[in-house]
Amino acid sequence: MSNQSENSETKQSFWKRLFFSGGIADLKHSRKIAYIAVMTAFTVVANMFFEFKFADVQFSLTIVISALSGIILGGAFGFVASFLGDLVGFLYNSGGFAYYPWVGISMGLVALFSGMLCGGVRLPVRFGLQIKLGILSVVTFLLCTVAINTTAFWILYAKVPYGTYLVARSFVQGQIWNSLLNYALLFIIVPVLQKVKALKLVIR
Repeated sequence: MSNQSENSETKQSFWKRLFFSGGIADLKHSRKIAYIAVMTAFTVVANMFFEFKFADVQFSLTIVISALSGIILGGAFGFVASFLGDLVGFLYNSGGFAYYPWVGISMGLVALFSGMLCGGVRLPVRFGLQIKLGILSVVTFLLCTVAINTTAFWILYAKVPYGTYLVARSFVQGQIWNSLLNYALLFIIVPVLQKVKALKLVIR
């Protein structure tokens, strides 16, 4: 019985770590909602005010904000905050453009994967945090920026072969440079946030 109980607790703690960060997992529902609201607001602000254009290159901070949402809140809550932040930001200031739901989904997936990797998977080795952030950067770039966003825009709007569009969007329109900036900021910010006791970020 005791072994079964211990195994059950281990499984529960694993799944809790997988989807909910240690900082908010045991909080009351009202405080969890408050945390989600704050990170949603950060995403809205990032969508509205932290987008910069230089010629055809556009820079934004949505990737790093989404990743931080997942790391701080956990994968599940991070997905909610990132998706809602993208949607609310669009509704508040669409700029006359159509709503692209796959953008919100991709940002939500950045948060989901970030929370699951950093909170749910243990990597007790030297530079484990940096290794996790490196994996996070590569996987989310390939999955969200390339497989989801680039492919969706290519299907709907492009009239050139996929490879041509991928190169143009990555290097000419600057998606790869924007991603590198966001991931570099992530490597800088996360170690600092780990030192904030109130967040209780434990990334092993």
